[in-house]
Amino acid sequence: MRFTHRRCAAGAPAVALVLLGACLPSIASVASVKTDEPDLSRFYEQRVKWSRCEGMEMPKDLRCGEVTVPLDYERPERGTLELAMARYRATGQETRGSVLLNFGGPGGPGVPQLAYGGKEFMGLTNGYDLVTFDPRGVGRSSPVSCGEGTEEAMAATDDGDDGDPAAALQQLKRAAAACAEHSGPVLPHIGTVNAAKDMDVMRAALGDKKLNYLGFSYGSRLGAVYAAEFPEKVGRMALDGVDTLTEPLAEQGLVGAEGQQTALENYLDACAEQWTCPFGQDRRSAREQVVDLVDSLDEDPVRTPFGQEFTGQNLVGAIGQALYSEQLWPALTQALTSLLQNGDPQALMELASGGIAAPDTPSPDDTGGGGLVDAEDVPLDNLPAALMAINCADDPDRPSAAGMTERVTRLRARYEEASPVFGRYRLTQVLMCYGRPKGTGFIREKVRDVDTPKMLLVGTRGDPATPYRWTVETAERLGSSAVVLDNKGEGHTGYGSSKCVHQKVDDFLLYGSLPADGSSCGPDDD
Repeated sequence: MRFTHRRCAAGAPAVALVLLGACLPSIASVASVKTDEPDLSRFYEQRVKWSRCEGMEMPKDLRCGEVTVPLDYERPERGTLELAMARYRATGQETRGSVLLNFGGPGGPGVPQLAYGGKEFMGLTNGYDLVTFDPRGVGRSSPVSCGEGTEEAMAATDDGDDGDPAAALQQLKRAAAACAEHSGPVLPHIGTVNAAKDMDVMRAALGDKKLNYLGFSYGSRLGAVYAAEFPEKVGRMALDGVDTLTEPLAEQGLVGAEGQQTALENYLDACAEQWTCPFGQDRRSAREQVVDLVDSLDEDPVRTPFGQEFTGQNLVGAIGQALYSEQLWPALTQALTSLLQNGDPQALMELASGGIAAPDTPSPDDTGGGGLVDAEDVPLDNLPAALMAINCADDPDRPSAAGMTERVTRLRARYEEASPVFGRYRLTQVLMCYGRPKGTGFIREKVRDVDTPKMLLVGTRGDPATPYRWTVETAERLGSSAVVLDNKGEGHTGYGSSKCVHQKVDDFLLYGSLPADGSSCGPDDD
């Protein structure tokens, strides 16, 4: 689930839908004193070196850099990772350092989002450098991949009545093994707890004493985990489209499928008003055509320029990625037109991955060396592979084989009812945790009653991806530090759709002006 930019009433989406260890020292001197803890001083002493971003379409004033983090925080000598970062410099006379942005996911790269959607946040440059990053395993930062594993898992969700449950479980195990094979060393160390630790290294590398942070959707969960692990380092923190800290992954996936279906219908309604819409001007027919197209490509995939098969589920992933923001809707229309008229999936591949897929899925040696990969080498399936890896790492539930057999049968109908397009895709992401190591229980057990300065939580009443009740529940768990802003509008997140929310978040981050707990932004304020 991610930040969505909207100025329309339509509710845009959510793709979908953390691990924490002992509190690590946050400055080098403390790390060296506590000799029983890993020495992280070399990571905390580094500084980001910025240079012009490569790529023809990159904004001229955007600068790119990288930060080095340990692959394993408990054993930092075992290797390192480079994380891609991007920055717009502050323009105001007085600055507070940096504000770090996470646009959601999990699995969404931050650098291209800031590059192509950064206008929405430029008001914050009055007081901050505007900074984002590709989390570990995502985008250019050692991207994970499942190779053919996703197709293997998809086969396990086929709804034939004569399906063999034991065979389905074996398919899921093979899928998990494929993900491990294609992702390399980063996979066991992916997850929200390590991403939160990475953010603290970034804070230090940016030269900031406190972390100022704006997180959307899944980014709100990342912010909450950071607040629990590094409470003394929290500066001004705003969380919009607040994620759950307690609901099981299967229920989160169901909400995600429903949200994506709502977003797709909003897109098709808007598309049908344009003569360029590849599905015509009949809204009902457009929805039916999308379902038929997905089914057709699953049965008979088209070949990509690199010889890969582009399936219906690849299409679903690309559509889901494009539905993050209304700014991407025109590009989605063009990409779908290219597929339908020319049989060319290339533009959809770019939407799905944030870059052009490489001829072959990167091998573990390519993805696990720790250095940044080129944008064109980001695997086509990185978004869903990273989403699954992070969610599984964050989820302590691992049902038995018998429980999985029952779960597949029970959940299949619920997911298909929630979304005829995204249901199977989202269910696969939930089932893919089978065969993987058990995730952490830290979030459910420990992320509560944080001792931090006040933080702003924004919940939107008509949010199809992160229900308003999640904002209330998360605020209660976080304790007295949480201040809730009730956005009585529609759509996923409020910052990009409500002028009122936008202003209140900016006022808090820039000036420390916090609205009263429980205050609201009305729909007429949009």
